[in-house]
Amino acid sequence: MLIGEHRHTLDSKKRLSLPAKFRKEIGKKVIVTRGLDNCLFLFAEAPWKKIVAKLESLPVGSSDSRGLSRFILAGAHEIEVDKAGRILIPDFLKEFAQLEASVVVTGVSDRIEIWNEKAWEEYRKAIEKTAVNMAQALGEVGRF
Repeated sequence: MLIGEHRHTLDSKKRLSLPAKFRKEIGKKVIVTRGLDNCLFLFAEAPWKKIVAKLESLPVGSSDSRGLSRFILAGAHEIEVDKAGRILIPDFLKEFAQLEASVVVTGVSDRIEIWNEKAWEEYRKAIEKTAVNMAQALGEVGRF
């Protein structure tokens, strides 16, 4: 399971060193794509296949289904993890997430999220204020 919050730096060649504790779990090839909330999602191959299967099961007649599939799949890029545990983030994904030198890498169960450091801080502060309400709402529908 991927968990935790780590601060890292993009080097001048747009490479990101993945946290050592994540490297064993994700393997040598990963998939990076546009994520929700303006971060990047990074998946190992097995969880990625589950996401693809879920997207393929959505009705093609629904514009929301088509849109989400395009957003996730068209933005996806297979990346090899180098021997030093680094990945090269494509320019279009770096621009999407507005990544600068300082980034935050978070483990969120089956995926890694890569955030612009300022965006993460703003998001984290906002979510901390509403976590109790979210837990309450999810508890009421039997999900937490």
